[in-house]
Amino acid sequence: MKKKILCAILCATMAAFTLAGCGGGSSDSSGSGSSTESEATDEAGDDAEDSGDSEAVTGDVKIGITIQDLKNDYWAGVMGKLEELMKEKGYDYTLIDCEDNSATQISQIENFISSGCNLIMVHPSDAEAVETVCGEAMDAGIKVMCWDDPMTNTTANWILDNTALGNEIGKTAAEFINEHYTADDPAEVCVIGYPSTKVLLERQNGIEAGLEENCDEGNYEIVAEIDGLLANEAQANVETTLSAHPDCGVYVGVGAGAMIGSNEALLQKFGGAGKIPENVGVITTDVTPQQLESLAAGDEAVRAIVGFEGSSTDTAQACLDMFDAILAGEDFSGDKHDVYRVTGPITVDNVEEIQAGM
Repeated sequence: MKKKILCAILCATMAAFTLAGCGGGSSDSSGSGSSTESEATDEAGDDAEDSGDSEAVTGDVKIGITIQDLKNDYWAGVMGKLEELMKEKGYDYTLIDCEDNSATQISQIENFISSGCNLIMVHPSDAEAVETVCGEAMDAGIKVMCWDDPMTNTTANWILDNTALGNEIGKTAAEFINEHYTADDPAEVCVIGYPSTKVLLERQNGIEAGLEENCDEGNYEIVAEIDGLLANEAQANVETTLSAHPDCGVYVGVGAGAMIGSNEALLQKFGGAGKIPENVGVITTDVTPQQLESLAAGDEAVRAIVGFEGSSTDTAQACLDMFDAILAGEDFSGDKHDVYRVTGPITVDNVEEIQAGM
């Protein structure tokens, strides 16, 4: 039976941390695409807090975390909260990104191994590329957790069913399309993806399947498929799409950057908040404060978000609970190896509840 970690839906703040090795925290805070560096060293506590279902993790704990890219607003927000929680636990940690480069990520994992980490968490740039080095970590007695990919050489994988997540985004978008468009007046749809990353390609394919399965017959047409993992990239590509397809009104995407960028492009096209036509909308996943604020405002192009866990703090806490369960020796063998997360929609009807839990 595949195990599930339940929570609600997602939001974020900023920050992340950089260092080579596992000897302490060094921060690399990412805001709107820029970064700065500052150093701070944290000593591991003798007694960690109880993690809930698992035994309390005690003694010195070293954790190495390598993230795909901390310029991504969602990852920056969640990792900033995770860092706060690890400090509270007294964990000695290194949190670093690989700038979406698998060779860099392999080198980072090798550094984690040589520096004697107890646990390595990898958010892979390319899961296949890091399988071997993660196997080397396990051979060295280090526990390994993958976030996002169902890898083999890990203690446990904490993952989304990205096809199902995409399908939920497509279904949510279809509800918007069915409300505002007909076969006589079909929606022009732009799909914002990042197909070079396997899980995001799965997510994009799920979005397109969700549209096909849930839209009324003949009431939409996909007129553009563009890249847009980061907000500035999405905005530029949506502006190009609008030049070629000025009537394109529905934008569905694989992450926060797709929403933030396309919303900004549409605000500029229509002259600002309060001027967006009711049949123009953006629906994506991830949740950052900027996304929630745009949704709550009610007069921008953001119409719905499909997210997971709750706030950035909720997601970070769920991740830390996974760390503690793994470190405490919980059994993740066999069909318990993949731990699936749960998704759900955020709309104007529940956005204030999500914001209140931040």
